[in-house]
Amino acid sequence: MSETRRHSSRVAPQANAAPDEATLVDADDARHLLVRTGFAPRAEEVAPYVGLARADAVARVLATARTEPVVPMPAWVAQLPPSREQRRAWTPEARLAEQRERGAHYDELRAWWVREMLVTPSPLTERMTLFWHGHFACGQDKVGEPRLMAAQNATLRRGALGSFASMLHAVAKDPAMLLYLDGASNRKGRPNENFAREAMELFTLGEGQYTQRDVTEAARAYTGWNLDPDTSAFVWRADLHDDGEKTVLGRTGAFDGDQVLDILLAQPQTARYVCAKLWREFVSPQPDDAQLSDVADRFRASRYDVKVALGALLLTPAFWDEANRGVLVSSPVEFIIGTMRRFEVAYGDTLPLARRSAALGENLFYPPNVKGWPGGAAWINSSTLLSRKQFVDALFRATEAARPAKPHAASEAKKSAASDLTANAAMNGAGRNAMQGGMRFDLDGWLAHFGLEADTVPALSAQLQMQHAVLPLAPVDAIAAGSNAGAYLQALLMDPVYQLK
Repeated sequence: MSETRRHSSRVAPQANAAPDEATLVDADDARHLLVRTGFAPRAEEVAPYVGLARADAVARVLATARTEPVVPMPAWVAQLPPSREQRRAWTPEARLAEQRERGAHYDELRAWWVREMLVTPSPLTERMTLFWHGHFACGQDKVGEPRLMAAQNATLRRGALGSFASMLHAVAKDPAMLLYLDGASNRKGRPNENFAREAMELFTLGEGQYTQRDVTEAARAYTGWNLDPDTSAFVWRADLHDDGEKTVLGRTGAFDGDQVLDILLAQPQTARYVCAKLWREFVSPQPDDAQLSDVADRFRASRYDVKVALGALLLTPAFWDEANRGVLVSSPVEFIIGTMRRFEVAYGDTLPLARRSAALGENLFYPPNVKGWPGGAAWINSSTLLSRKQFVDALFRATEAARPAKPHAASEAKKSAASDLTANAAMNGAGRNAMQGGMRFDLDGWLAHFGLEADTVPALSAQLQMQHAVLPLAPVDAIAAGSNAGAYLQALLMDPVYQLK
């Protein structure tokens, strides 16, 4: 990185702190921390972190953790589904209407979560909820009832920075998971191995850390976990449980499902596997073996406290290393939400934003398969890169001289997500113009942070300030000499580096 991209504000380490933890955070460091642990921050969100020791900055981020959303979930989330008797009485037309309503509710749920990510005072909470949504992947293709996916989302948010062990047990009995991995059809004499396999391969141990016999035996332990046919709630069916002796990962006993999960949690490999995924999410594509081992040891010693693991991860030398900045690709959700938050873009309906994310490859509540989204470089291809640039282009078509009161102010955060449906009806059929018409970007207002207006030609110092504010590295594409501030900013956002974090 060019020396002009960084400036030093380092001090001698404090007596009782490791040198890296005592190093003071500058503005670039603060943006790096906030981008990696949330979405691109607004200018006023960066300032409080500047001058803090790294340990204090990380503690400040972790202290924002929440367990409940700011935006109320749609009212239908709390309603019971139709009973068996009601479903049997449906006419073909009523059944079709129910399917359409479920599709509309899924759209409303996506719009709700996008709104929550836009207004949350804890971007870290939503980023971690999104991470666990990919780790414990479930989707609309096999979970027809959106109410169940909404309930799972709430479970993941409550556990996002809490106990991984508790969350694993909760998700294993989650109705959406029981449907998605066929656990509800797992019974004595006819064990279904899907959940048993994914619990080992995807949730705890990783590939190559177990045998087929371990899967077969574990599947027997999970028999009897079922769903109430009227409410879709988890129920225990002792008559469907195989209470015989099983051998899993070298341990033998008449295990039930919870006991097998505890066996998985007892393996040192589980802490290492989960921490490696967190490393690839927050630090770099390739973990440093020694530093990862230290984080995994702390995670396991804490009895799987996610906040402990993440705190240790964010204080590794690797996280702050210049070589690891700009090496991760922003997911579609991070790209869209980060852009909206960084530039304080006003908006109305959030469903078009959710649909834009889906078009870029990240359809909330609908991962591509049981492994979730592959992430990394897989987010970018010629089609998705073009679509990302079209989003930036739409943003600059939505500029205005004076920004009105933004719908994402605190008062708006308390409105029901059901309001999105009203806006959807008005905007249906508007297509691409709806996306542009739903955003309002006060370009001059944002440029005022740098003493500029859109038509002003920025001096070199202002150009560098703008680069620092929006890019993790220097731009790779040349920008035409004499470009005014508006054109210069647009060129920065069109640069491939804008896709990185």
